[in-house]
Amino acid sequence: MSEDMNPMPEDPVEGEGAKTPLEQFIFHQRRGLEEFGKAMESLLPPGFREHTHAAGNEFANGFRVLIDAAIDEIKKASEMEDPDGRQEADQERAAAAKLSDDDDDEDAAGSEGGKIRVELDD
Repeated sequence: MSEDMNPMPEDPVEGEGAKTPLEQFIFHQRRGLEEFGKAMESLLPPGFREHTHAAGNEFANGFRVLIDAAIDEIKKASEMEDPDGRQEADQERAAAAKLSDDDDDEDAAGSEGGKIRVELDD
């Protein structure tokens, strides 16, 4: 364990010298919650966990499909709204790639200039 992290406090044991009342309270509350969880688990049929886990996965998958469909619709709408904008963006990306290739060639030739070219849109 690193020196920056505090170690987890140990649970007070019944026979051990009493720690603070707050620590004793927290210990007993935690134990009570654990026992309540075990009691609830014993009331449920054996396949309950399996089916609730599967249901949660299906629920998440349903939202994934919904979100992916919304993203596709937004892309379609943006392309319909500004079809030339996509072509311009592709041209700008190609020009930027060409510039970076040219800069790589200059660096390989031994140029030690640390200049960065920035283009601003109005």
